[in-house]
Amino acid sequence: MSAPGFWDNQERAQESVGRLKSLKAIVGPLTEALRAAEDLTAMIEMADEDDSIVGEVAAEIQRLERAAAALELKSLLNGPHDASGAILTINARDGGTDANDWAEMLLRMYLQWAREQEYAVELLDRNDNDEAGINSATIAVRGPMAYGYLKGETGMHRLVRISPFNSEGKRQTSFAAVDVSPEVPETVEIEIDPADVREDTFRASGAGGQHVNKTDSAIRLTHMPTGEVVQCQNERSQHKNRATAWKMLRARLARLEEEKREAEQAKKYQQKARVGFGSQIRNYFLHPDQRVKDVRTGHSVGNFHSVMDGHIQDFLESFLRWRVRQEEPV
Repeated sequence: MSAPGFWDNQERAQESVGRLKSLKAIVGPLTEALRAAEDLTAMIEMADEDDSIVGEVAAEIQRLERAAAALELKSLLNGPHDASGAILTINARDGGTDANDWAEMLLRMYLQWAREQEYAVELLDRNDNDEAGINSATIAVRGPMAYGYLKGETGMHRLVRISPFNSEGKRQTSFAAVDVSPEVPETVEIEIDPADVREDTFRASGAGGQHVNKTDSAIRLTHMPTGEVVQCQNERSQHKNRATAWKMLRARLARLEEEKREAEQAKKYQQKARVGFGSQIRNYFLHPDQRVKDVRTGHSVGNFHSVMDGHIQDFLESFLRWRVRQEEPV
């Protein structure tokens, strides 16, 4: 990082810094655990001669067991893109205005989680609904193993509650789709034939007034062989929106390649591939009781509002362990 010219290419420099952070996130705790294990050996020898430190030894063993469990969890983040940043898109689905509101609630949940993990977040695209909530939003989450942790969030998220938009106070079921792709560095080769991509321009939506966008600056890219569609309208510059849309498309195609590899692996073990985009993965209940339950892993939390405040790490970790069990040979 101190080499002359390192920061001349900002994007490549940030990529290197990101790789360094990802490596430190694993090597640092591992080095500390190995050092602590050596210290524990010395403490046990001392405890043979001095009973007063037996309690300290027991406490240190428990601490090291927790550290080992955390390292074991990180070892599960071994996919080809797990160390990358994540591009996370939320789309409102069935449920009318409630679904738009639900999509915005999920966006806040992921932003809160990222803040708690001290990850950097960039809003790439946001399309507000005229009445409430959002139609869609896309964010980039950057930090050690961001994609590795978040990739299990891909799928349909279902909310059951008394609708705040229904004057009769009826129960409403709403759906929002979450899609997570790895933020692939420019140095990683992703083959995209420009002839396979259709580009459409359109006028970005906004709240109106003097800041409304009066030009066709928004970009939509359609990869015709796969049917993948991405769009960006967050910037006033068409050039910037186009660059961001291409980054999003590269991320989607990288994820498709990863899913293809997972499907081949599952076929080898004569199992079904793990659920993907469009499959219901988690239920969130505000009525008749408050709870959140993952359909795949069975992990459940009895505090809805805590989950909405971004406390989803237990769900992410339970998915990682569940995935390993699915990959074990029958």
